[in-house]
Amino acid sequence: MRGRCAMLLLLMTLMGLSTLSPGEQKSSAPAQVRRVDLTYQKLKVLLDVLNFSVENYVEDVDADKLIYAAARGITRELDPFSQFMEPEFYQELKVETEGKFGGLGIRIAIRDDMLTVVTPMPGTPAFRAGILPGDRITHIEGVSTQGISIEEAVKKLRGTPGTKVTITISREGDKEPRDFTITRAEIKIEVIKSKMLDETVGYLAIYEFNANTTDEARQALAALRRKGMRSLVLDLRNNPGGLLDQAVETSKLFIGGGKLIVYTEGRRSPRREYRAGPTAPEGTIPMVTLVNGGSASGAEILAGALQDNKRSLIVGSRTFGKASVQSVVQLDGGCGLKLTTAHYYTPSGRLIHRVERQNVRASTATATWGIAPDVTVEVSRDTEAKLYMQRDEVHALGKEPAPSVKPEDRVRDEVLDRAVEILRAVSVMCPVPDAAK
Repeated sequence: MRGRCAMLLLLMTLMGLSTLSPGEQKSSAPAQVRRVDLTYQKLKVLLDVLNFSVENYVEDVDADKLIYAAARGITRELDPFSQFMEPEFYQELKVETEGKFGGLGIRIAIRDDMLTVVTPMPGTPAFRAGILPGDRITHIEGVSTQGISIEEAVKKLRGTPGTKVTITISREGDKEPRDFTITRAEIKIEVIKSKMLDETVGYLAIYEFNANTTDEARQALAALRRKGMRSLVLDLRNNPGGLLDQAVETSKLFIGGGKLIVYTEGRRSPRREYRAGPTAPEGTIPMVTLVNGGSASGAEILAGALQDNKRSLIVGSRTFGKASVQSVVQLDGGCGLKLTTAHYYTPSGRLIHRVERQNVRASTATATWGIAPDVTVEVSRDTEAKLYMQRDEVHALGKEPAPSVKPEDRVRDEVLDRAVEILRAVSVMCPVPDAAK
């Protein structure tokens, strides 16, 4: 009986029925009532399966495990980003947004039904092991990841610091998959890196948006100003996103005048707008923003806002295409539900999120996803991989060798080079007034 009641409560929550107020129920009219009635008729099938399995399966079964499995199946059917979270994982989600957690240090997503690395975070075990954006994780400890959920993958990849896990990687350009055995560690994310590229061009890399990103970015920009920065390269390459409010607040450093930064809209979620403040601390500095296929979510929101408000040229390659709103709610028993409830749109109304439907050809469905750069600089997969590994160690446009990269393997960052060329041309044609120093 306990499992049966829990199943009913959980499914009601997933359908959104428990969140309706009496007024909302009344305004839903007969169509909504009929829909609920039909849903409850079909719900009996699930309850029958649960009861028959508990009572008649060849071995004793845990009803809670069956309920959790059913809940995971429901969210998996929706999209790769909706998740049912058991209590342990729900608590880990809270810890992760604070910028400190245990594991390998990779951001993952389901892309084309494959467990895919969005990006390994710099300085983490995965980064040092050579895991790259776009890698497909085909096995974890020898077990196939086919059909795995994000929740299941995270549970397998995380563990006690000092323990090891072996993952099998399929990489574009490699003939055979290869195994990486990585030692888990406590992950402390460095979200900001800054430096001067020359006497006047500053460089700010944002690796993700966590609770500290905007404050750290503000401090880094102030330090660059003191060093003589007159123009800026903002690097969002391989930034997997993070907290929406931090992406919006970081946008406000560069965009003012109350301009629209992003808005969300969903089937049951009214349009919600996020706007800049009246002024922006760095609202006039010439800037170029770098993106690539590893730029996702919050990074795409920031890049789209800069592009639509004509605040920055975007240079690089098309972004990942992940910009949907996941509402997180706590369920009975300490469980959690992360459910896609809306999509993000750029100020001009562009849908960032990659939407694929079974009745739409992939070439059509994916034609407009992500943020397309104003200046496209395509680099090979091999070059992209080498750039990523030496990114934090190369200084002054690749002129100084990286300590951990052999000189013969070192490559120039053509995307960064192009950005600096643009800024230097701007400084000649449109010099920045002294007051903007």
